[in-house]
Amino acid sequence: MSHTGIIIGIPGLKVESVYYNKGIEVCARPKRRPHCIHCNDDNVRVKATHKRTVKHTRLGNRVMTLHLKVPKYYCHQCGHYFRHPFEGIRPRFRSSDAYRLEVFEAHDGGVTQRKLSQTHRISPATVERWYQSYISQRYSELSSRPCPQVLGIDEHFFTRKKGYATTLVDLKNHKVFDVKLGRSESSLRHYLRALEGKDKVKVVVMDLSATYRRIARTYFPEATIVADRFHVVRLVNQHFLKVWRQHHPEGSKNRGLLSLMRRHQWNLSDEQHVNLMNYLADFPVLQQLYVVKQRLIRLMLLKTLNANRARKKLPQFLSLLEQLKESPLRVLAKTLTSWLEPIVAIERQLT
Repeated sequence: MSHTGIIIGIPGLKVESVYYNKGIEVCARPKRRPHCIHCNDDNVRVKATHKRTVKHTRLGNRVMTLHLKVPKYYCHQCGHYFRHPFEGIRPRFRSSDAYRLEVFEAHDGGVTQRKLSQTHRISPATVERWYQSYISQRYSELSSRPCPQVLGIDEHFFTRKKGYATTLVDLKNHKVFDVKLGRSESSLRHYLRALEGKDKVKVVVMDLSATYRRIARTYFPEATIVADRFHVVRLVNQHFLKVWRQHHPEGSKNRGLLSLMRRHQWNLSDEQHVNLMNYLADFPVLQQLYVVKQRLIRLMLLKTLNANRARKKLPQFLSLLEQLKESPLRVLAKTLTSWLEPIVAIERQLT
C-alpha cells in the first residue's frame, strides 16, 4: 500500500513520477473514481482529462509543484458532469490551501513580501492578496462566535496614540475572546450592541470599575456581576501602602520593608514576621491596619466557598469594613461597601 498521498498531504493520489528542476515536480493522478458529487452514485465514466499545475508546499529550499491529471466524469444515473475533487485544492486555484496557509503564517510571523516572493515563487501582490484573504476569513470566524457564558472584562494600556483597550476573556475556557480599543461606554457602544449572545452571559467578572459595571448592567442584564479577587486584593494593598507613606515616608522608601508589607502574612518566615511587627510597634495605627488588611485579604483569597460558608463569613467581612470606616482607610471601606454584592459573589467566579 502506497502512503505517498498521505506524505504529500493530499489523500487519494497516485504518484507517477518525480523529477527535480528548480523545484520538486510531482506528476500524479487520482487512484480511483469517486462517487457522483450530485447523486452519490458510483456508476460514472471518464469523459475527458485535463492537466492542472498547483504549487503545494516548500521542502527545504525547493517548492513542490503538483502536475495533476484531472478527469472529467459523466454520471449515468443523474446525467451530470463533474471534475475530480481533490482535498485541499479548490477549483481554478493554482495553489493548494496548505501552500496559501504556509505563506500567510510566514508573513504573519514577520517574513517580508519580497523574501516570500523569492522563496515561494509568487509575486508580492499575491502574498498580500492571500494574507488579506486569511485575515478576512479569520475575522469572519471570530465575529460569528457567540459571547461566552462566563465573561471577563479588563482594561490595559495599548499605545500612547491609541490609549487604552478593553479585553474580553472567555474565563470558562481560559481564552481571550476579543480586544477592542477604548474603555468608555461610548467607544464600546457600537461593538457591544452588535455582540451576539449577550443575553446568554451568566457571569461578568471585572475589576472595581464603575464604568465597566455600568456597561455590564446595560448590555448583559441577565448576568451576575462578580468582582475579580485579584483586583480587590491589589486595591486593598494600594490603599494600605498609601496610608503607610503618609505616616512614615522614610520607612516606605526602604525596599526591604516594602517587600515585607506587600507580601501576605502567611508567606513570611517567622523571622521576617517578627522584624515587621517590631517595626510596626512604633506605629500603632499602622499595626492595627496591617492586621485588618491581612484578615481582609485572607477572606478575599478563599477559593472553597459555597453558599453556606459564604453566609458564615459575611458578618466577619462586614465587621472588618466597619473597622476600616473609622480609620485612615475609610475611602477603601466606602469603595468595598459600594461593591459589596459583586465581592460576595466572588465564590461564583470560574477562573
